Parts: sequence; C-alpha cells; structure tokens
Amino acid sequence: MVRIGNIEVGEFPLLLAPMEDVSDPPFRAVCKENGADLMYTEFISSEGLIRNAEKSVQKLDIYDYERPIGIQIFGDKIESMRQAAAIAEEAQPEIIDINYGCPVKKVACKGAGAGILLDIPKMQKMTEEIVKQVQLPVTVKTRLGWDDSTIRIVEVAKRLQDVGIKALTIHGRTRVQMYKGVADWTKIAEVKNHPDIHIPIFGNGDIDSPQKALEYKQKYGVDGIMIGRASIGYPWIFNEIKHFMKTGQLLDPPSMEERVRTAKKHLDFSLEWKGEKQGIYEMRRHYTNYFRGIPNFKPYRTRLVESENPDELFAILDEAGSVFEDAYSMV
Repeated sequence: MVRIGNIEVGEFPLLLAPMEDVSDPPFRAVCKENGADLMYTEFISSEGLIRNAEKSVQKLDIYDYERPIGIQIFGDKIESMRQAAAIAEEAQPEIIDINYGCPVKKVACKGAGAGILLDIPKMQKMTEEIVKQVQLPVTVKTRLGWDDSTIRIVEVAKRLQDVGIKALTIHGRTRVQMYKGVADWTKIAEVKNHPDIHIPIFGNGDIDSPQKALEYKQKYGVDGIMIGRASIGYPWIFNEIKHFMKTGQLLDPPSMEERVRTAKKHLDFSLEWKGEKQGIYEMRRHYTNYFRGIPNFKPYRTRLVESENPDELFAILDEAGSVFEDAYSMV
C-alpha cells in the first residue's frame, strides 16, 4: 500500500494531474467516478490567495467525494507561499502540493513553477517553510530540470525529502522542452531506485494507454503514475489502466450512451460551479475527446462548440446519443 504520510492511496495509485483550466471540480468528479485514486486542484497562485482574489479562492473548493485530494499552490516568494499554504490547509484537503513544474513563461520566468529549478537552495528553503507551516503531508510536483544542463533531479529529490515532503511527482521533461519531445523516465527511475530515497515517487509524462502504463510501471519501478493530457475528455483511462494491469485485457471503449452520460454530467456540474457563460466555454475543450473516433461526428462536435445555450447543448448531446447509439462498436 502506498502512503503519503498517513494517507493511503492504493497499491499502485493513478493520480490526476493538476491542469490549469481543466482539473476543476466538474472534471475531477468524472475522473474520480472512473478510477482516479488521488487528484489535485488546479494550481493556485499564492499571491492570489493571500490577497483573497476571487479566482484563486474559488479553486479551493473541494467536495467529500473527491477525497483524498491535494490543493496545489505556486509562487516565487517564500513568505507568500507559507501564508498560502496555511490558507489552503483551512480548506481541509488531505495534502498540500507545491508546483515546481509549470513551464509556462508567465510563471516560470518569474521564478515560480519550473523557474525555481534554477535556484535549488531557494526551492529547498521554500519547501521547508511550507512543511513547518502546515500539519498536513506536503508533496511536490516538479520537472527534471530547467534544461539538459541543469538536470539535478536526484539531488532535488534528496533535498526535498530531507526537509520533510512525503511524496514527489516528476514530469520526465525539462522546462525548456515544455511538452515537446519524449519524457525521459530513466531519470525518474534514477530517483526511485536511489538507495537514499524512501518517499513515494510518481512518474508523469506521455502515459496515454493502458499498455504504456503497465510497461512503464514494470520498466521504471515507480510507485504510481500521474496522468494529465490523456485524461482530458477521456476520464475512462483510469479504469482502463487498472483493468489492464489486473487482467491483461483491454476494456471495450466507452459506449455512446456512456460518453453522452459523462459529458452531460460534466456539463451540468460545470454550469453549476462556473456559471452559465464560463461553464459553457470551459466545456468546449472536452467535447472533441469525449467523442473522439466516432465516425461522422464532426457536425455534432461543431454544434456543441458553437452553442451558447445550456438547454440546446443537452439536446444536442441527447440527439447525438440517439443517432450514434451503436457507433462505439466501430471505434
């Protein structure tokens, strides 16, 4: 059983990655229903939290069915991060997570996210202050380094473990790579297999099928896998991986009925949580993946993306479900 502090997360946990404008409560709801063992909020700005900014505070929303869940924070100032961790703890998650991996320019080039990989002593000090501030287990998500010449991930892991983090997730790319190229899991394995490392090590990057998940588990020996982009509009990937690892058999693709049911549930929660305008807008990125591979579905996808009326959206989904009832068998 893998434990993060005293939190049990399963024999080989599958984690939902924190993704900005994606892993909100509506999306987390459908991922949890489909097998995600541990989830994180979207990353939350420490400056936004300590200034009580509405967008940042809203991201603290968590629901009992999501547990265990971690709240992820980011920032470049140690004192702001310490205060933000205290605020996040009041929302009563199971875990506080620190983002040292975001590669986006507006974050990383200010010294937050993956930017702190250029200042490992500061990363260690910031982590230490957060661990001392909160009573909850603290975890970290990071990358291999800023670029190929600054990969010191084993040293980073040991330093962060020394100041008290309870688990580490490593994305197998540098900041310079962004999301291009292939994630290097050999470097993740170096951390996991190092004799001085005793906290759980989770791997992240390029896991997009049950076959690859099992291969990487066996090949690199990680304690669990974090899945990001492959889950967008396809929350079924978690249960598909679990079934394949247990039986060696691939599950059938989700039926059209299941695709429509999940999309409607996601849309309904999105409207409730974000409001009509934002809820409709943020769902648009998911429709392509919910119905990927369905022959001749493009006209319905176009209508879903263009509609700005909730009732119309539900009607389009119902119509698509009826018209393409047996299409999943052709996927």
